[in-house]
Amino acid sequence: MNCRHCDTPLRHTFIDLGFAPPSNAYLTADDLTHPETYYPLKIKVCDQCWLVQTEDYAQPDELFSPDYAYFSSTSSSWLAHAARYAEKMTQQLSLTKDSLVIEVASNDGYLLKNFVTAGIPCLGIEPTASTAAAAEKLGIPVLREFFGEALGKRLVSEGKQADLIAGNNVYAHVPDINDFTLGLKAALKPGGTITLEFPHIMLLIEHTQFDTVYHEHFSYLSLYTVCRVFQAAGLRVWHVEELPTHGGSLRVFGCHSNDSRQSSQAVTELLAEETRRGLQVIATYTRFQSRADRVKDDLLEFLIQQKRSGKKVAAYGAAAKGNTLLNYAGIKPDLLPFVCDAAPAKQGKFLPGSHIPILSPSMLEEHRLDYVVILPWNIAEEVRSQLSELVAHGVRFVTVVPNMVIV
Repeated sequence: MNCRHCDTPLRHTFIDLGFAPPSNAYLTADDLTHPETYYPLKIKVCDQCWLVQTEDYAQPDELFSPDYAYFSSTSSSWLAHAARYAEKMTQQLSLTKDSLVIEVASNDGYLLKNFVTAGIPCLGIEPTASTAAAAEKLGIPVLREFFGEALGKRLVSEGKQADLIAGNNVYAHVPDINDFTLGLKAALKPGGTITLEFPHIMLLIEHTQFDTVYHEHFSYLSLYTVCRVFQAAGLRVWHVEELPTHGGSLRVFGCHSNDSRQSSQAVTELLAEETRRGLQVIATYTRFQSRADRVKDDLLEFLIQQKRSGKKVAAYGAAAKGNTLLNYAGIKPDLLPFVCDAAPAKQGKFLPGSHIPILSPSMLEEHRLDYVVILPWNIAEEVRSQLSELVAHGVRFVTVVPNMVIV
């Protein structure tokens, strides 16, 4: 396999998590009677442009199905994050009723509904029918397509170049990052702004966040690599912000290469920090596997110990990252009988691979648990707050990444 960006042969493995089904391919009871498709989950790193990327196996339409179960609005903290962003960008870019905001991977309308409320024209691009339908109910126009250069050029021909193009947690999900970036270039007005949010590979490595590795994530990105990809497409990163979301993310601000805006000091400083942390040194990547194995082993040891002691353990959050962790560790319902999730679309289904049933959060109190393992550790504080009544019954909360923590 060659690098998806610069075509360099890929010789180095970042992490090998064996075989797993797509992390968002939740199963019905009927599905359990049929074979389940597994794909290798091996991540490579390019030693030229430093793009960290999955090996080529699964196709996008196998990962992002019409009944895709991830709805962004399930998380209250993420809704608040989106609302703050919309207000900030409206003021910063002086967006009005004559502007156009395009969001790529608009999901269920969690972000664009803020622009609808403000009277600012917008367009969502979302290939998964289940989430697109939810957005349309909020009055958001949606194109149910995958985004790339061809669609970007079509939007131009229809007079739909954007003042602002937003992409939250989509840049890592696109199989052809060059084509996607050329699409951004085409759909952006002269003087327009692109913002992309994605998990930062620097923090993924620092905090052993290997459970954020799954098939839907084709790329794991540094600022250095994004600057290179943008430059090749005729774009430029002129500013960057570090965010706490998803365990540590970047929000990059892009523009056309010939835009008059000067690149900020934040770009220069973060590029220097990435170099200092060894993000252009191959050993930084090749020693990651052993750290991930320690996290996996700690979780297995904990669950086996609780089972032998007669303690009751369940999990909260049927998140993709949890599926990566559980499948790599080989955990089944004998060690973790069920997981609760607030998303109605997931309740009554089963986790891919592990086949652990997904129940309503109301079931947590009924089972008189000793421990709740919070799988989406990035919203652990929010979850503990929502489930605070369990503490009075002696329930303790467990997070596993980057280390086992029991509170």
